Amino acid sequence: MRQNCTDRPVGPTRPGWVGGDVACDDDPVQPLVAVIAGVAGSGKTTVGRLVASQLGWPFADGDSFHSSADIAKMRSGTPLTDEDRWPWLRAIAAWIGDHEASGGVVACSALKRRYRDRLRAGHPTVRFAFLTAPAATVDERMRHRHHFMPESLLASQLADVEPLGPDEPGGTGDASGTIEQTAAAVRALLR
Repeated sequence: MRQNCTDRPVGPTRPGWVGGDVACDDDPVQPLVAVIAGVAGSGKTTVGRLVASQLGWPFADGDSFHSSADIAKMRSGTPLTDEDRWPWLRAIAAWIGDHEASGGVVACSALKRRYRDRLRAGHPTVRFAFLTAPAATVDERMRHRHHFMPESLLASQLADVEPLGPDEPGGTGDASGTIEQTAAAVRALLR
């Protein structure tokens, strides 16, 4: 826990955030790859884009790594299986490897521990920011966006969620506030 740069702790000490060290707004963020995780509608892409922009790092949306067959499967209302996800996770892990030295932000559901283990295998700079929000909030967000994943798949994602373990790098936090509040908490978590 670090508090020597200021007496204004942020990040995981903010209400709703757990994990990581206490950090200060003026601490520089060292190059790493932030995986913004959570269920559909939690704000991964929106928050991830903002964090990447604020840090001057490239952003990748995990959805862009899905095969057309996987997108069609989800669009039809059928949840992906683990076997469907492995090639997708390998592609995201390759992107992570390409951006470790300079930093990057990727949005990826990473709902299960084994998925997160695959993303960080051989990539020591990975940090997870697992976004959570009440199911009603997420459902409301999903109804107001244009996305290939239908609202009917939210229940299957919520059932798959395995919270970050204490040995996983990063933290978990409430993303039901504003985009700016959530992005600030994620940046603080990365310091």
